[in-house]
Amino acid sequence: MLPNYRRCICCRKVAPKAEFLRIVRLHPSHEIAINTGIGRSAYLCPTADCLKAVQKKDRLSRVLKAPVPPEIYQTLQPSLQPKTKI
Repeated sequence: MLPNYRRCICCRKVAPKAEFLRIVRLHPSHEIAINTGIGRSAYLCPTADCLKAVQKKDRLSRVLKAPVPPEIYQTLQPSLQPKTKI
């Protein structure tokens, strides 16, 4: 993978990390944060489909190796891109 490229934990799309939402398990407190902090990170496409699939299959908790509170998913909702019709 190229430098500064990341992979979505849902759809496996590879793109520059600026295109993704970053969810972080902060070190050493193990709290979950969005787009800030140092620790174990997961990258997610800013689409409703990816967020819904990640929440349904609890992938975020498995990737971060920590329970993710439902408030995180609610916080991510406003930052999603609207669906575009082709």
